[in-house]
Amino acid sequence: MAYVPGVALLAALAVGCSAGSDGSASDADSKPGGPTVTTAPPGKYRTLPAPCRAVPGSTLKDLLPGVAELPQQQQEKAFRGSPTVTYDTDRKVGCSWKSDAPDSTRNLSIDFERVVSYDPAVSDDDRARTLYAKKETAADLSGVTTPPGPPEKPAGSTAGEETGTGKPGGGEGSAGPSPSASGSTSGTASGTPGAPAGGSEDLRPRVLDGLGDAAFLDDLLTRAGSTAQHRTVSVVFRTSNVIVTVRYGEQPALVTKVPDSKELQEKAQALARKLAEVISE
Repeated sequence: MAYVPGVALLAALAVGCSAGSDGSASDADSKPGGPTVTTAPPGKYRTLPAPCRAVPGSTLKDLLPGVAELPQQQQEKAFRGSPTVTYDTDRKVGCSWKSDAPDSTRNLSIDFERVVSYDPAVSDDDRARTLYAKKETAADLSGVTTPPGPPEKPAGSTAGEETGTGKPGGGEGSAGPSPSASGSTSGTASGTPGAPAGGSEDLRPRVLDGLGDAAFLDDLLTRAGSTAQHRTVSVVFRTSNVIVTVRYGEQPALVTKVPDSKELQEKAQALARKLAEVISE
């Protein structure tokens, strides 16, 4: 009779060891050590603002001179803007405006792009950072060369004696100032704003500080044949996973007039900063 409980005890111990062995194997299998997949965090922004309503009416009046002179119904239509045709309004939207004044034509457009990474290992912000970098590279800001400055003026001489005309860009024997010199500080013959002289403001294409996570400004002056020159200032900035592009341009009615680079740049930057606030709301 005493032998039977001993057999039962041995059997119970064997079962317990077997269970412990199985549990140990299960625990070993559940321990980390195999490859794990981590998903990158999503971007900060999940939606985009309505582009044609993103610019305040007072700002549009300032950017589009001439519209305020139109009849009320035409004003409303001009300020309403034209939405950009896109195939995914959750990802990309835009709007454009145009004004025709007696002295010039102004064009304004804004674009919002919400970047989404479909790679679980790459965050939306990282993807947006890569796309923004490509835009900055395409602008070729480093390729803007500084035009040579004028020779040092001899002591006692005047600007008129130095150039022979009394106007910048003249030069002895010149028939008059070049088209680029007819604007205030606007352009050079290459179509880019001139380098600063004597401490004046630098209007060349450049990286901007204090706007979003990264920003740059481009300034392009073009002319097609005998038509008036057209200047387009672009401000592009990134905030988290959204990239915003502002384009503001002017074409004067007179062929000899060069659009003022400083004015266009200041207004384009001011609008870009307003849009950065709109996105963050």
